[in-house]
Amino acid sequence: MASVGRQAPSIIHLTQCKSRAGFLFAPSISSVHLAFHSRKPPKLSLSASSTAIHTRSILGSFGFYRRFSAIPILSKKSYKRNTAILSALVEVGGVKITKDDVVRENDPTNNVPDSIFAKIGLQLHRRDNHPLGILKNEIYNFFDNNFTESFNKFDNLCPIVSVKANFDDVLVPPDHVSRSYNDTYYINTETVLRCHTSAHQAELLREGYSHFLVTGDVYRRDSIDATHYPVFHQMEGFRVFSPAEWEESGVDGTSYAAMDLKKNLEALARHLFGDVEMRWVDTYFPFTNPSFELEIYFQEKWMEVLGCGVTEQAILNANGRPGTTAWAFGLGLERLAMVLFDIPDIRLFWSSDHRFTSQFSKGQLGVKFKPFSKFPPCYKDISFWINEPFTENNLCEVVRGVAGDLAEEVSLIDEFTNKKGMTSHCYRITFRSMERSLTDEEVNRLQRFYMISIYGCLPD
Repeated sequence: MASVGRQAPSIIHLTQCKSRAGFLFAPSISSVHLAFHSRKPPKLSLSASSTAIHTRSILGSFGFYRRFSAIPILSKKSYKRNTAILSALVEVGGVKITKDDVVRENDPTNNVPDSIFAKIGLQLHRRDNHPLGILKNEIYNFFDNNFTESFNKFDNLCPIVSVKANFDDVLVPPDHVSRSYNDTYYINTETVLRCHTSAHQAELLREGYSHFLVTGDVYRRDSIDATHYPVFHQMEGFRVFSPAEWEESGVDGTSYAAMDLKKNLEALARHLFGDVEMRWVDTYFPFTNPSFELEIYFQEKWMEVLGCGVTEQAILNANGRPGTTAWAFGLGLERLAMVLFDIPDIRLFWSSDHRFTSQFSKGQLGVKFKPFSKFPPCYKDISFWINEPFTENNLCEVVRGVAGDLAEEVSLIDEFTNKKGMTSHCYRITFRSMERSLTDEEVNRLQRFYMISIYGCLPD
């Protein structure tokens, strides 16, 4: 059930800018303006009828006509080594995956950038000395110690799944926003990078499993801030009940599953957070009914811990479990680990800096992170005209492609509509390294690479 949720290079260089067929963003406006350091549109204006390649580039920045990739500026030897790594074969769950399996530059239905492929196979949740691995193992311990039935554990399943498994099998409606190219990484029209661990639910049921935990990296196009990242980690829990189990209790199957679910998840919350106040909130998920969110009062505020519910009967019927009932839950490991370990920025989970990794040890849940330093931010503003298909997620993909993990936040700070009905947005991009201080000159270089790649020149 889905939960409702490389070390940063020193200098980033835009190394690839590949033309693509448009499928998200149509050139419906006559001109496009793009500027840095200014709330007003710049002097440079490119007409759609003037230089087609330039216009496609700009529009593509926000609708993915073009793909951007970021790697450090290094020596030729290092550059070749990094390029080889990016193209190397990775193996997940016995499945060998090459870059060409995921990043298909000539396929207009593919929107996976190189930077996302580079995360496949890193599997932070399988590292026992990493905060995510420590948390995963602690949850495993809870289920091992509190259930007589053994839960099968899966944490090495391939993240490349079919659209059917990711959406159809868990009853996500055809018009649901999560199916859009704005939210999901599509390899092609039939295949995606899973956006939740629920993508394996139906397959495991068909294989005969009735009690299981699935942990893995999941992928979603998302905003840029301290709590969002396009790759994060989830855990799915699932338990099936036979009629004999609820008939003895004197209640119907749905009520029995809901009571068992709440009892056990409250116990899990106490196991992780101590004796905290809790509350249940009714909500909606396509794959459960009834559906709930568990919130706890922690550090003087209410915090969502997980989403859960009683599995829709249609899922059980379609996967070899007619006449049974079941519960499912999903939680985001980063969401909980940031609170338990006092980690202030989600990018830190991907750091290989010894000052970060050396602070955590196997089995030590809740060790508080000690910041090595709070390096100063560097702010740059960007403004441009938008049209109707524009989305902020598309802008964030471009920023990540250029700046990588140096981009800390992208926030809308102003918008303006002129008398002709054209709307301009101004975004503030915050750059900050987790490991050192950035210079204004260095960040300006990022901007220049970005502008040159889009225009072929720098604007006035």
